[in-house]
Amino acid sequence: MAERRWVAVSEVMHKDVTEIDGNITVLEALRIMHDVEATSLIVKRRHEKDEYGMLLFSDIAKHVIGKDRAPDRVNVYEIMAKPVVWVRPEMDIRYCARLFEKFGIGHAPVIDGNHKVVGIISYYGIALKSLPFLEDDR
Repeated sequence: MAERRWVAVSEVMHKDVTEIDGNITVLEALRIMHDVEATSLIVKRRHEKDEYGMLLFSDIAKHVIGKDRAPDRVNVYEIMAKPVVWVRPEMDIRYCARLFEKFGIGHAPVIDGNHKVVGIISYYGIALKSLPFLEDDR
């Protein structure tokens, strides 16, 4: 049996990342999500010692739409996840999947050694985008 190939998060992550300010409204964030065709956005750090945040469609559905709040009257910082669990680009996707399961999450920013966001990894990336790598092991 062939040894299983190690697949790094960087090989399957979504590289087009959009960062927003946490002070914008959810309506503004929704417009950005629509324009860039994203289901998640990274919320910028306010300063060097701050942590990144993340806004997902599910946050908007649960905390704005589900609670009948007006998206133009809710700021992103009110509903975003912060701090977020993040991963390194070099992490093996198997460990990333285990981390997601352990913490009950489905998305995470990918942060490099310079503390910059270089991508977003999700179960979609882990499962579907890694399929060609896994088929190489047959």
